[in-house]
Amino acid sequence: MGRKGKFLEAEINSNFLEEILTVKWYVPETFSDLYKYHICIMQDGDDYFQMGRVATLSDRLHESGEIENTVFAGIHYKDKYDRQDKYHPKGPKQTAYINFLVKEVVPLLDEKLPTYHIGGSRTLMGDSLGGTVSLMAALQYPNTFGQVIMQSPFVDDTVLAAVRESHSLGNLSIYHTIGNQESEVKTTAGEVKDFLSPNRELRTLLDNHRSSYVYHELDGAHTWKYWQKDMKRALITMFN
Repeated sequence: MGRKGKFLEAEINSNFLEEILTVKWYVPETFSDLYKYHICIMQDGDDYFQMGRVATLSDRLHESGEIENTVFAGIHYKDKYDRQDKYHPKGPKQTAYINFLVKEVVPLLDEKLPTYHIGGSRTLMGDSLGGTVSLMAALQYPNTFGQVIMQSPFVDDTVLAAVRESHSLGNLSIYHTIGNQESEVKTTAGEVKDFLSPNRELRTLLDNHRSSYVYHELDGAHTWKYWQKDMKRALITMFN
């Protein structure tokens, strides 16, 4: 079965990251400039399109009317080290990457697509470290990004402190999953870390803030197999 929508892309010569990055987005079959669209910006973009099967899901969920008009945009990383530098809370490029999202990616998509130009219609999505940087960006720029989907995010003291100190949680809608087998996860740096306990701690913090917050503990490990299985529920929850 062929794609019903279509892929488009543009390059950004980023002032913040001092490199050229490609933003690739998928518009639904019924796309028209007469409608306005929610935007979902995905870290690990190619992974979400390939392993997450987001384009196929977009076709299906638009057709069935289970999600509102949404364009899914992805930004990919060069390699695991580049990803670590940009997404990790202590990564040397995280601040620059968040600036790139806010000041370069959002204006590009607002120019190319009929968007709402408000934070509530923009979602950041990511898995593992991609989920971490999505949350950190939304905490810093709640007027730009009103929603976060984070699947098995990496959570450390920096992340927990940012949540504790945030005054914007009440305005954010957050979808958060972690697998019940994620107590020993091998990280990019080659360490084995417990993801489950810090995610449960994050859940307690987020629960206390009465924001629109959905949390699921999946029966599974830190892999795309489980994130993909949860994609449909994640998208319907956030874009219905």
